[in-house]
Amino acid sequence: MDSSKESVVKMIEKYRADVNELSRYLDWLESKKGQDVGNKYDPGEGKKVTTISVPTYDSTLLAFVKKVQKSGFYNKNYVYVYSRLHIRSAEDEHRAIDNCQIMELDVPAAILTNYCMKGMTKAYMWTEGVKNGVFWHAVSRMKELIEFWSA
Repeated sequence: MDSSKESVVKMIEKYRADVNELSRYLDWLESKKGQDVGNKYDPGEGKKVTTISVPTYDSTLLAFVKKVQKSGFYNKNYVYVYSRLHIRSAEDEHRAIDNCQIMELDVPAAILTNYCMKGMTKAYMWTEGVKNGVFWHAVSRMKELIEFWSA
């Protein structure tokens, strides 16, 4: 087996289990594209309203984010991928995902990490990842590449 073939096999082995785990969320992510999956906590009628709004999230979204954070995709150096590919907008993210190949699975991984990590401090990031379809696009592209190269 030549070194490029070995590299592809190693890449598939490294990411296959995580991609399979995240793929379970594809139907849900696709069904929620364009929708806002976050809300603000409402204490209920007659309750004292605070000045700070607390975001609440769909439980499926929280489970997805947790899976990404525990996966082999989570890369705290994701900013280097953004810098290398000059990613500045959601359109750039989608273009980078479309253009990545099997040996570049770090690209959709970096994009997933960006949204999941920033969502820890910026409440809108997780819902934005669902709404603009980048979560669905990244996972489906990784699944497509792994399935293609595994055949």
